[in-house]
Amino acid sequence: MQKTRILSTPLSQPAAKATHPQGRVEIGRVLVFDACHAGVVLRAVLFVETVVGVGALFGSQSPLEWLARLALLTGAVLPATLAWLVTACSLKQWLQRLGPPGQWAAGVVLGALAGLYACAMLAWMEAAQPAPWLASAASGALLAAILMVALMLRAQARTPAATTARLAELQSRIRPHFLFNTLNSAIALVRDEPAKAEALLEDLSDLFRSALTEQGETVTLEEEITLARRYLAIEQVRFGQRLQVQWRLDPRASAALLPPLLLQPLVENAVKHGVEPCARGGKLRVCTQLRGSRVVVRITNTLPVAEESGGAVGARGHGMALANVRARLLLLHDVQCDFRAGMHGDVYEVRITLPAPASV
Repeated sequence: MQKTRILSTPLSQPAAKATHPQGRVEIGRVLVFDACHAGVVLRAVLFVETVVGVGALFGSQSPLEWLARLALLTGAVLPATLAWLVTACSLKQWLQRLGPPGQWAAGVVLGALAGLYACAMLAWMEAAQPAPWLASAASGALLAAILMVALMLRAQARTPAATTARLAELQSRIRPHFLFNTLNSAIALVRDEPAKAEALLEDLSDLFRSALTEQGETVTLEEEITLARRYLAIEQVRFGQRLQVQWRLDPRASAALLPPLLLQPLVENAVKHGVEPCARGGKLRVCTQLRGSRVVVRITNTLPVAEESGGAVGARGHGMALANVRARLLLLHDVQCDFRAGMHGDVYEVRITLPAPASV
């Protein structure tokens, strides 16, 4: 699968393949760690502050003294940490030209310089006399190395094997009985409404082509909406008037990025739990909206009453599809996304919040 660099790229893949215009496959450099990401900044600051907080415990005789030491150290260490992040982000393209060993060396050297900067701040505040220059440089280099290792380990979830396995799990959710139901519907339409049967089989072909072919790591919201429309068009033939679908789409949100095959299992769940068990059918609504720097996607469906569902109102499945969708969103957008699912009034709602497309 093709990969995009988010957070970091595993060292097990020292180079990324790119297709030459004449058909040759070229090898390009990849980035060991990417500091230009809100999740990286947050994790780096929390990690360094935790280490500083533990270090401030040494020699502190009371909680008040510990807070005073922590505040003093934070005043020197936090600017140094941010300086490391800003420098690493600014030099991102230059670092990418280096091999993995060169990137590791550059990150450690920048960490040592950040440690010296923190030591200079402490010396300027007369908080460390004499100034521990060597110890500060070594500490900065060590913290930078640990942070890069943490980013690399987190990136293991983004390796081709893991991504392929997760995508295959979602692809398998286009269940065999859905295929059989669709083919039976097409057979029933062949004699009386051949044009409708042809359109149904075309939708099925497009749906399975998207589900079964190898895809990149991201697709646009518009592409996911198109795939969901095909799926619901097929189910519309099966359920007829029992399935009522409403679309409220904001064209400004169409370029937002998602993992492939993300919306299809969500609308499938809505049909399975909200329409199929209800004799009178149900309503499904898909809404997209651009709100400032965020894109909000909402999928809502009505639920059958207790008598129709054979038990509790709104009885749900095991939540495996929802957990998978949440995990894949976090892998792509990290702390910049939000996923929520649950009852909202008398309907079940799935709400996804994403970063707005860069062009907006």
